[in-house]
Amino acid sequence: MSFRPVKSETPATPTIEGAGVHLHRAFGFHEPTMLDPFLLFDDFRNDDPAGFERGFPWHPHRGIETITYVLAGSVEHGDSLGNKGVLGAGDVQWMTAGSGIMHQEMPAGNARGQMHGFQLWANLPASLKMTAPNYQDVPGGEIPEIIDDDGTRVKVIIGEFWGKRGPVDGIAAEPQYLDVYVPPNVRKSFAVDTYRNVFAYIFEGAGTFRDASDPTGVRVEKEVAGQEVNIRDMSGNRTLVQFDSGDEVTVQAGPEGIRFLLVSGAPLKEPVAWHGPIVMNTREELKQAVRELNNGTFIKA
Repeated sequence: MSFRPVKSETPATPTIEGAGVHLHRAFGFHEPTMLDPFLLFDDFRNDDPAGFERGFPWHPHRGIETITYVLAGSVEHGDSLGNKGVLGAGDVQWMTAGSGIMHQEMPAGNARGQMHGFQLWANLPASLKMTAPNYQDVPGGEIPEIIDDDGTRVKVIIGEFWGKRGPVDGIAAEPQYLDVYVPPNVRKSFAVDTYRNVFAYIFEGAGTFRDASDPTGVRVEKEVAGQEVNIRDMSGNRTLVQFDSGDEVTVQAGPEGIRFLLVSGAPLKEPVAWHGPIVMNTREELKQAVRELNNGTFIKA
């Protein structure tokens, strides 16, 4: 196994989207090749309903797929195909915008007014940009969770991991999307595909993504239950971790444990022409999409 060293660790940036939703953006809109095939990742977490209740009213999508994962609260959604529903805590929605769809998402808090979820945008290859739109809602109860002997928990949302396969299927990028919890002071390694781009997004606790054989920058401060614990150079809440090449990611959890999303996908290596929620391959295709949006011919299905 070859350990993937950390390429960068960056905090998510506060951003306002939709009709006034306060969220944190881990990446998006600036470097479309950075984590190819992924284009954007948002963390919409808020304990104040005023910061999210106006939601994301009707807006277009073309040329991408979106994966929405809700942890707290709910999201009521609808689209131009007549689909509608409500995503609750633990649920996932995958939507293929394809040739074009109008969509809205209206979040609501839980009993305590809290809302928390993530949305990931995955690019579509040129051959599927104009495919028919499609989507599926997946209840949280259908997402397999694996609990290892050391207390590590992994929810397999997309892809295959430790003998389990996630219920979301048919995404062109064929990503692996895991929700991982590693208990306090535990060091854990996770196999990843050598030829895929990989990122981790920390949203609870803290830890360091460092191989045990790589002591660079590490200072052991104390021992807990007989284990050496590195409490220096730890990354925490709302941190994006990008990795270099290799086939294994190693994390050392801090004294409070760590929870993160571990996501990987095969790069498309295609040109990107991007305007908001419309992502094509050429500027002419992008201009055509905008013309169709303006003259009422955007929706093909």
